Amino acid sequence: MSDKILYPMIFCATLTGCAGIGRTPPEPQRPSVAPRAPQERAQRNEALLVALMALGVDYRGGGRSPATGFDCSGLVAHVFEEAYGIRLPRTVRAQSEAGVAVNPNDLEPGDLVFYDTQDRPYSHVGIYLGEDKFVHAPKTGFSVRVESLRSAYWVKRYNGARRIEPSL
Repeated sequence: MSDKILYPMIFCATLTGCAGIGRTPPEPQRPSVAPRAPQERAQRNEALLVALMALGVDYRGGGRSPATGFDCSGLVAHVFEEAYGIRLPRTVRAQSEAGVAVNPNDLEPGDLVFYDTQDRPYSHVGIYLGEDKFVHAPKTGFSVRVESLRSAYWVKRYNGARRIEPSL
């Protein structure tokens, strides 16, 4: 089975609560923001499903729809608009000021993760999926994809994370 098909299947199974994976839960840590209640987490998964449905859509500078392509902030704005009716700012910099700051140890699926990819802080954004993975629209010539937060490239460019709380 190709990775292009396998990744969405793995993440959809993760999002639907597949308990037979055999993963030991992490040790509880003191969160910088309040953890979500189970109902809120289930409702937040809507954004993750919208984001995963964008896998394979081509990158397009200024793009903000699956029909025409996405840039990174356009993908994030589209996902939150479709999932919750939340209109986020259009630029990465403005999105980096929305919501509340999140400590990297407290990331939860649906949080926004920000990077310096153009020699300026907050020049790239993605949506955290859990399991140290995020979905994003990388750059011209590529399509929306999932990557590891832990890769050397992303670790050295990390600028922070934000949590946007929908009205649930």
